[in-house]
Amino acid sequence: MTWSAWQPLAGLPALDERVLAEILDGGQAFRWQLQSGGTRLGVWADCVARVRLDAARLLKWSAPELIAPRVAAALPKYFATACDFAALADTLPWRSDAHLPACLAEFRGLRLLRQPFGETVLGFLCSATKQIVQIKQMLALLATRHGREIAPGFHALPTWPELAVIPEATLRTCLLGFRAKFIHQTAHFLTAHPGWLDETEALPYATAKERLCSLPGVGEKIADCVLLFGAGKLEAFPVDVWILKAMARRYGLDSWPPAHVAQFGRAHFGPLAGFAQQFLFASERAAARGVLTSRAG
Repeated sequence: MTWSAWQPLAGLPALDERVLAEILDGGQAFRWQLQSGGTRLGVWADCVARVRLDAARLLKWSAPELIAPRVAAALPKYFATACDFAALADTLPWRSDAHLPACLAEFRGLRLLRQPFGETVLGFLCSATKQIVQIKQMLALLATRHGREIAPGFHALPTWPELAVIPEATLRTCLLGFRAKFIHQTAHFLTAHPGWLDETEALPYATAKERLCSLPGVGEKIADCVLLFGAGKLEAFPVDVWILKAMARRYGLDSWPPAHVAQFGRAHFGPLAGFAQQFLFASERAAARGVLTSRAG
C-alpha cells in the first residue's frame, strides 16, 4: 500500500511529544498506536492516518493514497484546528487556583479531539472498569471482525446497525465481557431510532447527558466522556479514579462521591470545566508514573 507524502496540518501550534502522546493515547481516543520513530497510526470513521512531529515540533500527517483526499478533509475537524485551545486555557481560573497553573504549564498545548459521536459512544461503552490498552484491544477486534475495510489492512468500527445484527455471544468473543450486553442493547435501540445520536449531539449539555444516561450501560462518567470528546461539550467534567485522586489531594474533596465531585468541578472551573479536567487528569497520571519510576530506580 502506498502512503501519501507527509504534509503539515495547518492550524496546530508546536507540540511536545509527551503532549501529543497525551492527546492521542491518554484516554480521549482508543484507536491510535505508537510506531517506530515516534510515528502514530490512527483510525477513525472512514479515515486512516499517520502523524508525527517534525524538527520544529509541528504535526505532519500521511494517509493511504487512495483515501488521502478524504483524510485531508477530515483531519481539521478531528483535531479541532478551528478552536484556539491556548486562548481557552488562558480563560481557565488559573489565577485563583493553587494547582491548575502547574498543570497548564506541564501540558502546554494540550487540546481536545472532536471524534465521531457514535464511535465515541461505542468506545466509552467498552471503557467500563477497563484500562486504555484493554479498550484498544476490544475496539480492534470489533473493527477487524465486524467492520468494513477502508484501506488495505485497516477496518472501520462497525456501525450501530451493523452491531445490532451481531449476536451478543459473538460480541463477547471480542473480549467485551459484560459490556457486550450493553452494546447489544444500545445497538438495537439506536437502530430502531435513527437520528437519535445526531439529535443528542446537538442538544445542550444537560439535556444531552440525560438522554445518554438512558442508554444501557451509560452512567454519568461515560456520558460526560462522550459529550466532551465526541460533542465538544466543554462543560462536561468526567470523574474517574484519576480525577477522584486529584480532587481529593489538590482540592480537599476526600471521600466525595463522583457526582458531587463533578458538580464541584463544573462550578469551580466554569464553562470550560472539561478542558480543565484534561490538564488535571494528565498531570495526576504523570505524577503517578514519576512515583513509580523513582521507586523502580
